[in-house]
Amino acid sequence: MLIRKAVLGLAVLSLATPATVAQEANTERYTLEKSDSGFVRLDRQTGAVTLCTEDQGTLTCRMAADERAAYDEDLARLEKRVETLERQLADGTAARSGELPSDAEIDRSIGIMERFMRAFFNLVQEFQGAEEQPQQEPIPDRT
Repeated sequence: MLIRKAVLGLAVLSLATPATVAQEANTERYTLEKSDSGFVRLDRQTGAVTLCTEDQGTLTCRMAADERAAYDEDLARLEKRVETLERQLADGTAARSGELPSDAEIDRSIGIMERFMRAFFNLVQEFQGAEEQPQQEPIPDRT
């Protein structure tokens, strides 16, 4: 019973932590400040500044000219990269990522998993031994 609770607690902790961190980071990423012509949005992660206007209850944000140029350059670079990869796939010259691991890599992975499992089960046995030992009565205070 104690082991089940410990394993369940570790599982919940490992699942909850990344989501909580990601959620906290997203809420503090952007800040909006009122300006004469609308709002200015600051991306605290990248430092990008975007001008936003409000029209009929809808907030519309547009990139500044220099940000748009950088965006277009990045998009063109990525389009060239995709074209190159598509050409390699068509020619059959693309690197194959679906290759199977070698026997040495498999043996190493199994060895790591085996050591992990042995350590885990030793820990479980320690917990079981602690549960089975009777509680010792405290020594009476003779003062």
